[in-house]
Amino acid sequence: MKKLRICFLGIAAGVLALPVFVSANILGPSPALCGAGEDPSILVKVSGFKNRAGKIRVRTFGGSPENYFNKHKALKRVEYPMPAAGAVEVCVPVPGPGLYAVDVRHDINDNGDTDRADGAGASGNPKISLFDIIFGRKPPAKQVQVSVGKGTAVVPIMVRYL
Repeated sequence: MKKLRICFLGIAAGVLALPVFVSANILGPSPALCGAGEDPSILVKVSGFKNRAGKIRVRTFGGSPENYFNKHKALKRVEYPMPAAGAVEVCVPVPGPGLYAVDVRHDINDNGDTDRADGAGASGNPKISLFDIIFGRKPPAKQVQVSVGKGTAVVPIMVRYL
């Protein structure tokens, strides 16, 4: 029994000493940034895809809430081909601690335009439609704001379709 307890304690100590890992398939300009968790960044965990065709676009916005979801005021915009399988996570650096908003678009046909078939989502997962995006209707700032400190803020976003 004593040998079993010592063995268990050795295994537990080894597990506790392992670094925390995030998914190996993180997209973004600096995927390792979110794994380190030391510099301000946002790890966007996207779910709810209709299919795996096309591209995914993630944008971050900061400053005044009037800047949120204004394509000319985006701090960072990244686009990637949709992964064929697995979790879709995108690591996006931000300039520093503060309040931010994030939006996601699934461009199914990869034409660069917002179409009826495309999906969209935002931080805080507000109920917005593609028509809200097309006509510039924004959700309330308090609903979509993400507080980022010195490390990585994890932001789950559910993509919705018409």
